[in-house]
Amino acid sequence: MTSEAIPSQHAHPAAAIPDRRQRLDRLRGAGTVARRAWRGPYIRRLVLWDAVCATVAAGSGLLVRYSPSGTGVATASLVIAVALPAIWLFAMVLARSYESRYLWEGPEEFRRVFFAAALLLALVGTISWGLKLEVARGFVVVAIPLATVLTLAHRQAHRTWLRRQRVHGRFQQTALLVGHRGGVAALQEQLHRDVSHGYRVIGCCLPTRSRGVEGPGGLPVLGGLDEVVDVVARHEVDTVAVLPCPELDGAALRRLGWDLEKTRADLLLAPSVSEVAGPRVRVRPVCGLSLLQMERPELRGLRLLAKESFDRTCAFLLLLLLLPVLVAVAVAVKADSSGPVLFRQERVGREGRTFPMLKFRSMHPDAEQLVPRLAAVNDGNGVLFKLRRDPRVTRVGRVLRRYSVDELPQLLNVLRGEMSLVGPRPPLPTEVERYGVEMNRRLVVKPGLTGLWQVSGRSDLSWDDSVRLDIHYVDNWSLMLDVMILWRTLGAVVRGRGAY
Repeated sequence: MTSEAIPSQHAHPAAAIPDRRQRLDRLRGAGTVARRAWRGPYIRRLVLWDAVCATVAAGSGLLVRYSPSGTGVATASLVIAVALPAIWLFAMVLARSYESRYLWEGPEEFRRVFFAAALLLALVGTISWGLKLEVARGFVVVAIPLATVLTLAHRQAHRTWLRRQRVHGRFQQTALLVGHRGGVAALQEQLHRDVSHGYRVIGCCLPTRSRGVEGPGGLPVLGGLDEVVDVVARHEVDTVAVLPCPELDGAALRRLGWDLEKTRADLLLAPSVSEVAGPRVRVRPVCGLSLLQMERPELRGLRLLAKESFDRTCAFLLLLLLLPVLVAVAVAVKADSSGPVLFRQERVGREGRTFPMLKFRSMHPDAEQLVPRLAAVNDGNGVLFKLRRDPRVTRVGRVLRRYSVDELPQLLNVLRGEMSLVGPRPPLPTEVERYGVEMNRRLVVKPGLTGLWQVSGRSDLSWDDSVRLDIHYVDNWSLMLDVMILWRTLGAVVRGRGAY
């Protein structure tokens, strides 16, 4: 990466840069340009790989529909196969899937890929019908869905690579937090918890003019609320995050936005309900004002019916596909130690209803009786009882837990409608008794075989993190979010991090 420092103004004594020009150079953000230089090559790689995926999909469509020798290929199908990479890229551009605002974080990038695929499918169907072209349906049915799947896979792979780079300190952008001490401390902790998002907080601006002292979370206080633009120029800040603050009312925020337009810094406004995701927030004009409307969570109606159908269909297909694995694991569990193959444990489901959750037995039969003896060495998060080196776990059980194979019988719970594929972690009745008002929120949906907690650290998470992730899922559920979590679950299971 290029240097983030501004070139010395003393490089040539006879050509000293005036103070005014120096301030303008800082406002233009030379350091910000250098820190964002990776974005262009990243997007170009996305374009290249999108074209490669479309090419592979077109070739596969021809091979599936026609003979390998290529004899008898319809002219229209051949033309579409050759043009598919260019058409695919054009659909991606129309769907705005290369705009940086939709890349790197969140599900919007993947939604736009699906939109491009639907647009292309409708375009091919309309043109072939209108011009009476003989396009083989088998080719279209194979090529476009395959291009979609390959595109989603490589974009997720690019995201994973980017997150790993950011964990190692690359491709970071500097951030300045603006607001009161409590809000700044909470946001700083959140950003520090997950460095893969790429924000490096360099300081904060507080209402009090106490520049240079230590602020919340050990952050340096770089200025007051009226000095934000000067701090951005002085430190070449990439992102300014403003938290709810009475001193920064509508007029003050509007002026701050105008002033930041002279810089390269992005302005982020953190609402009081920051755990609510973008799809639930709408800008609604009311009496000439632009107000934010928070939509109700999608917990019932047709979308809930779609989730139920998706869960049970996938559970049924997975049970059929994994039947040999399930039989082999059952034999291994029975041969390793005495006791039943399946372990049944009462868990609390939707609206507080209990159900018997199924797992492959990974412990000795007397495991529950040993809990009081081992409570003093609990490695859990204060609420959950967990041991990294649990003497109750069998030899086969360690392998099953390492790769979460012991959870597979819960597909039967999903098929029976007691659980979902994705949802909050299924709690024990003793845990629910200790719930506060916020944690009861997780009981309005079914617990899941996997969830945000599964792909974010599993047993390594603190109790507060588990609470935050479960509530975030409940408040922001969507079918696309479920698909993303299922995809990330594969990586979490393979890595086995946090599984014990």
